[in-house]
Amino acid sequence: MSTTDPCPCGSRKGYSDCCGTYHSGTVPPDAAALMRSRYSAYVLADVEYLLATWHADTRPPSLNAQSLSDLRWLGLNIKRHQIIDDDHALVEFVARSRLGGGSAQRLHEISRFVREDGRWYYLDGEFPG
Repeated sequence: MSTTDPCPCGSRKGYSDCCGTYHSGTVPPDAAALMRSRYSAYVLADVEYLLATWHADTRPPSLNAQSLSDLRWLGLNIKRHQIIDDDHALVEFVARSRLGGGSAQRLHEISRFVREDGRWYYLDGEFPG
């Protein structure tokens, strides 16, 4: 992705001024920024970033980069960012994607995030009704 391309997270900023900074090592300041950067990592099939930002207690041993590349991501809508306390937060989002020529799918999740040693991590999520 070019540094001047729009960021996949939908922020209307350039990738290099948005999620690209997190993908290159800057620590996201809050759970919402981490959520956006993880969405962009899914768009870019950046398996290393996804695993590095997934909490060790729930992180899978690996992700299939090819299956991530097969998805076409269509957009992200952050519905809510709720701070629970200094080290816990929720982010509710809807992400849309399409596999091949199939119909679009919606992923509606309420994700839990935890901060350890100054870094936010994705812990897990649930799918509301």
